[in-house]
Amino acid sequence: MKDKVFEKPIVKQFEFDEAVASVFDDMLSRSVPFYDEVRRLVIAVIISREAEGKKVLDLGSSTAKFLLDLHSKMGVAMHLKGLDNSQAMLDRARQKCHAFGADITLELADMLSYHYADEDIIVANYTLQFIRPMQRLELIKKLHQGLNKEGIFIFSEKVVFEDKQLDKELIDIYYGYKKTQGYSEYEIAQKREALENVLIPFTIEENIQMCKEAGFSEVTTLFQWANFVTFLAKR
Repeated sequence: MKDKVFEKPIVKQFEFDEAVASVFDDMLSRSVPFYDEVRRLVIAVIISREAEGKKVLDLGSSTAKFLLDLHSKMGVAMHLKGLDNSQAMLDRARQKCHAFGADITLELADMLSYHYADEDIIVANYTLQFIRPMQRLELIKKLHQGLNKEGIFIFSEKVVFEDKQLDKELIDIYYGYKKTQGYSEYEIAQKREALENVLIPFTIEENIQMCKEAGFSEVTTLFQWANFVTFLAKR
C-alpha cells in the first residue's frame, strides 16, 4: 500500500500506529535513500557469518521485512527474532510470516527493559534515533553485555553534522530526494513537523563514541549516503 499518511493535516506527533503500519514498507523504501540496498548489504554481512543455531535479533522489527528477507537467504537454520513495541506492526509481521511459512519469533517488548542474553548478532535499522538521548547509552550498554564474545551490532541511523551549513545542505538534498520519490512539499513538511522531538539524531562521531563508551572494541561505518549511515560494532 502506498504511503499517504501525511497528505492530510497532522493531529499528533509521529507514532507507529495502524495507519503507519499499513504503509510502512513503502514509507521506508521511499523515505530512506538506498534502504533496500542497505538491507541487502546487512543481510550479506550476516550470511557471511551464518552458522547453525546462530541467534539474530532485530530491534524495532516493524513488519518483519528485514527478517523475512534474511530468512529467505539463509543456508542453515538460524534463530531469528524481532522485537517491537507496536502491536499494529507485530500484527502485520505475524500475518506476513504466516503467509511465507517463515519460522520467526516476534515479541511485543520494550527494548529498554528487555533482557538481552547470548545474542550473536543484533540489528537496529533506524531505531535508536527514536530512543531518548538520555536512555540511548544505557541501551547500548545492555546490548553489548547481551552479545556473545564474537557478537556484532549492526545499526543504521539518520545523522546530523556539526557543520551547520553542510547539515542544512544535506537536509535540502534529502528533501529533494524525497520529491523524486513522489512526496509533495506539503507531505515533507507535515512529516518533518510530526517527527520533531520524536526522532533525535546524533552525529557520526557521537554514535561511534556511544558504542565505544558502552564497551564495543571496534566501530566502523559500512555505508553512508549524505545523512544516512550504517555502522558495525564488534563486541
